[in-house]
Amino acid sequence: MSLKVRIGNLELKNPFMPASGTFGSGLEYEDFGNLSELGAIVTKGVSLNPKIGNKPPRICELPGGMLNSIGLENIGIEKFVKVLDELGKYETNVIVNFFGNSLEEYIEVAKILDGHNVVSCLEMNISCPNIKEGGMCFGTDPNMVYTLVKEVKKNIQKDLWVKLTPNAGNLISIARSAEDAGASAIVIANTYTGMKVDVATKRPVLGNIFGGYSGPVIKPITLYHVFCCAKEINVPIIACGGIVTLEDALEYFIVGASAVQVGTANFTNPHILWELIKKMESYLRAENTSLSDLVGSLKI
Repeated sequence: MSLKVRIGNLELKNPFMPASGTFGSGLEYEDFGNLSELGAIVTKGVSLNPKIGNKPPRICELPGGMLNSIGLENIGIEKFVKVLDELGKYETNVIVNFFGNSLEEYIEVAKILDGHNVVSCLEMNISCPNIKEGGMCFGTDPNMVYTLVKEVKKNIQKDLWVKLTPNAGNLISIARSAEDAGASAIVIANTYTGMKVDVATKRPVLGNIFGGYSGPVIKPITLYHVFCCAKEINVPIIACGGIVTLEDALEYFIVGASAVQVGTANFTNPHILWELIKKMESYLRAENTSLSDLVGSLKI
């Protein structure tokens, strides 16, 4: 039973991949399964210069998921390209998540990644503040998203996926802007801004006060966003949010996602991606259906 799926110019052997920031560079999960069996490896976000990240505490586990305030800590593009060389031994797509605090930074990192032969595709994180525009998040303004995606796409040859922030007012308009500007696929979505207070100390639990909320509890909300956007855009959607079971992934496929990314669940079950691939094969065989027939099969 074939699980192959095409996302833009890329063919994935199956629709399952990790979400950026939950799988390290990919190499950290070598002991848990054969990375070549994944539809893709999606790396931790990388920026032009090394980034220290936020002050601790950075993680707070909650009943429905977790809050994190890592702050996009990374080693910077110069050192990261050496990690990419090691990923080249695996027979799967390597998707590199990247970000910047200005248009110029985005373009410079994208050009470096575009020239590396191990990189299959770029995934752009637009949940970052535009320092030159007063700190407004790139991903919350449709015009800013269009300009950012358009300019980056002009400087690269490889496919560009755009990972949306769900903290924008109208996700559909953001998705349309990214599509119109040349995105090959839309990733829905990043984490939801949240916080927790320690009632004993009356202080925020996270050192940065607030962070990104992820885990099973966000799935119904992200599912709704995927459903709404799938009706309005034509490029493939990669769903990301709260996937723990095969049923979670199936829901995303049914409302229109072509592939999925698994995030927080990698921390609690580092084998989950390989388990989901096997369960998906069994499901399609038992239902005598195909992945393509499943995608967008919602009945209303």
